[in-house]
Amino acid sequence: MRYFAELSYLGKNYHGWQIQPNAISVQEVVQNCLSTILRTQIEVVAAGRTDAGVHAAQMFIHFDTKSKLDTDVYCYKVNALLPDDIVFKNIFKVKDTAHTRFDAIKRSYQYKILQGKSPFTTETEWQINQTLNIDAMNHAATYLLEFTNFKCFSKSKTDVKTYNCDISKAEFMVQGSQLVFHISANRFLRNMVRAIVGTLYAIGQGKIPPEDMIDIIKSGQRSSAGMSAPAHGLFLTEITYPENIKNA
Repeated sequence: MRYFAELSYLGKNYHGWQIQPNAISVQEVVQNCLSTILRTQIEVVAAGRTDAGVHAAQMFIHFDTKSKLDTDVYCYKVNALLPDDIVFKNIFKVKDTAHTRFDAIKRSYQYKILQGKSPFTTETEWQINQTLNIDAMNHAATYLLEFTNFKCFSKSKTDVKTYNCDISKAEFMVQGSQLVFHISANRFLRNMVRAIVGTLYAIGQGKIPPEDMIDIIKSGQRSSAGMSAPAHGLFLTEITYPENIKNA
């Protein structure tokens, strides 16, 4: 039987989602926990991979087991064993063919920037000691909706079949001194959101005019875009699935 689990985690203490040979990862901790509780080796598949230091307000995994689970009970057991920076929200049964990665139809991220300093959010915001031109950044962000090939924002030497992504939302919202970049697409490339934010940051500083975003995208060259924003400001916030995903 196949089950989905919804979880969230703070990425500070982990070398990303995916299991690494010489570093602790979220996947390793989650698999070990489930294997201990279910008393058999469990392998989990996630909806995506977050890089080292990136957080997830919402992540989905799937795993198979021969046991019929009382999902509420097992969710409680998992949370009792997991460290405090990883939390299971729920577990639910799905079709045997359901897949957390391939069945996802939309993913959303937020990137948080604080225009100032705070001792309380150093692990979850990029703190900058300057004021950015938000109008220029949002002007540039609108061009993201006009293109599909985002090779210029992809990590170099990434093995993918296509650099095409359908971005449906890209916008900075102001919440006091905090800026939150909201971006949604059907899929994302490695390092894509951080590279976009880094480029928009340069535009907000006045180093690049907003219209140059068009040439950056068309270039297909990572060197044409801006730096990658720090990992700790990035959150995977929502993954959307078809309505019938839970039909077992």
